[in-house]
Amino acid sequence: MNPIALHTIFEMLAYAMGFRTFLWTRQRLAPTAFRHKDEVAWIAVSAIVGAALGAKLSYWLDDPLTAFQNFPDVRHLLQGKSIVGALLGGLSGVELCKKIVGINQSTGDAFVLPLTVGMCIGRIGCYLAGLDDHTYGIATSLPWGVDFGDGVARHPTQIYEIIFLLAQYAWIHARRHAFTQPGDRFRAFMIGYLGFRLLVEFIKPVFYAYPGHLSGLQLLCVAGLLYYYRDIPRIVNILLKGNRSAWEPR
Repeated sequence: MNPIALHTIFEMLAYAMGFRTFLWTRQRLAPTAFRHKDEVAWIAVSAIVGAALGAKLSYWLDDPLTAFQNFPDVRHLLQGKSIVGALLGGLSGVELCKKIVGINQSTGDAFVLPLTVGMCIGRIGCYLAGLDDHTYGIATSLPWGVDFGDGVARHPTQIYEIIFLLAQYAWIHARRHAFTQPGDRFRAFMIGYLGFRLLVEFIKPVFYAYPGHLSGLQLLCVAGLLYYYRDIPRIVNILLKGNRSAWEPR
């Protein structure tokens, strides 16, 4: 089967499984995230719209030479996307929606498992798509290097991400009773993933380097971590020690 077709199939499967997991999670693992059923619809729509815009804008930032090739022909502008941009765009959309609609409680905890499931499935599709997906790593001499079709053994960064996501969720779930502040499980997910992507991008090809030889996605990761900078000490303390930090109100 064509690698692009495989990627599309797994991407659709990721959305479907992520949504089904969300329906289960919001009742079992995060029952207080939503007070009314109509809040689910508002949050879902804002998350989808924000994620779609963020995914596209992050692609333009990360690889502007390709995205704006032959501009104003928009075909290249519509091609790529990034999960980092989707996460940050979805977060922005949800927070804006909550302010407009007047939703005061944190809703993020309901998305931790669905995002983990969906992203893992999606990365399988990225791995099968090979070079066409542009999510592979740089050349490596390590024994688990993978030839994606060009005769070069590369870091299978898609597999690294799957392993990280599963390990991160297991850790967050194991500490779930220590996360007494609503939304902290989602904050832990975002802080961990953004930190992982900031580091793993160093072993991936840089399509356009910004000052400091950072990619556009790394700049987005830094921006996301700065957004959570007040929460990082508390989240790290909970993850490492399993208890609330001195900065958390009691």
